[in-house]
Amino acid sequence: MATISLCMIVKNEEQVLTRCLESIKDAVDEIIIADTGSTDSTKEIAEKFTDKVFDFKWIDDFSAARNFAFSKASMDYIMWLDADDVVPPESIKKLIELKKNLNLADTVMMKYNTAFDENGNPVFSYYRERIVKNSKYAVWKGRVHEAIEPFGYIIYSDIEINHFSIKTHYSRRNLNIYEKQLDSGEEFSPRDTFYYGRELYYHNHFEKAIQTLTKFLKDKDGFIENKIEACKILSYCHRTVGNTDEALNVLFTSFLFGVPRAEICCDAGNLFVQNEKYKEAIFWYRQALQLPLNDKNSGFNSIDTHGYLPCIQLCVCYDKLGEYEMAEKYNNMAGEHRKSAAYLHNKEYFSELHKSGII
Repeated sequence: MATISLCMIVKNEEQVLTRCLESIKDAVDEIIIADTGSTDSTKEIAEKFTDKVFDFKWIDDFSAARNFAFSKASMDYIMWLDADDVVPPESIKKLIELKKNLNLADTVMMKYNTAFDENGNPVFSYYRERIVKNSKYAVWKGRVHEAIEPFGYIIYSDIEINHFSIKTHYSRRNLNIYEKQLDSGEEFSPRDTFYYGRELYYHNHFEKAIQTLTKFLKDKDGFIENKIEACKILSYCHRTVGNTDEALNVLFTSFLFGVPRAEICCDAGNLFVQNEKYKEAIFWYRQALQLPLNDKNSGFNSIDTHGYLPCIQLCVCYDKLGEYEMAEKYNNMAGEHRKSAAYLHNKEYFSELHKSGII
């Protein structure tokens, strides 16, 4: 059976670290914690689970910190988690079983669930390199939004990791790192350019985000999924600054990079709703309903955009057109996906329409 070192970097994670380590401790053979400057009880919590807690001076480089943690690993394979990740019990069982045949793989991709509905069901997920063979190829790259390039024989596991962030605001940390990188003259990779543009958007620097992401789209290199995501973010930026036509154009630009995505179709529908063009919006929401989820090898899955969101928006559109039976039909369909507050409100609304004889 293969052995696994869990390697983590942490800073001031006392609220979530116990939850994370309790969830994974029975499935790994070694836990390594690199602390980058905690001032709370993070290190004391970590020491309850492992005697391999190390200090690493923070140098505005996530890859440097993760590579330091990886350098301490002594097992066959290395797994990483963030402190606000949780491995559900069913995934622990699968992980222990996976270890029996893990020697066949170099990289194990696992689904990362990062957003959830009101019932705790994942609504946004994507695959990430989660376990790698302890070798010279297991190297993190990128100061921010760091990643390991999958190598060797790659397997896609059905093991899922849940990301339960408790953060209430988005800090400037990542944006500051990118700006320091720019000021120092350090060259940006296409990946850096994309994520820098996204950080600018997150912090409401819309015009600068437009310039940066437009530059990224013109670069012949870059991950296709990042190109599609850049089109989405650019559309939001253009819409925010009042460039509605350009917001729509850049969504359609995403079609140059792959089959239309449900989330792109929903965003197009939203733009038409904003302009009270409900028939056009209906077209795009219905397109979203017909599109399959991305396969495991390609990017992000916004699960809501394949069911709940287009249905609830179709309800709105048909209601605006006075087609109440169709509106109710799509509200019922939305409820099959999520019993959301919007669905329940609409259900009461249609009940009143029935009572008054309108339907």
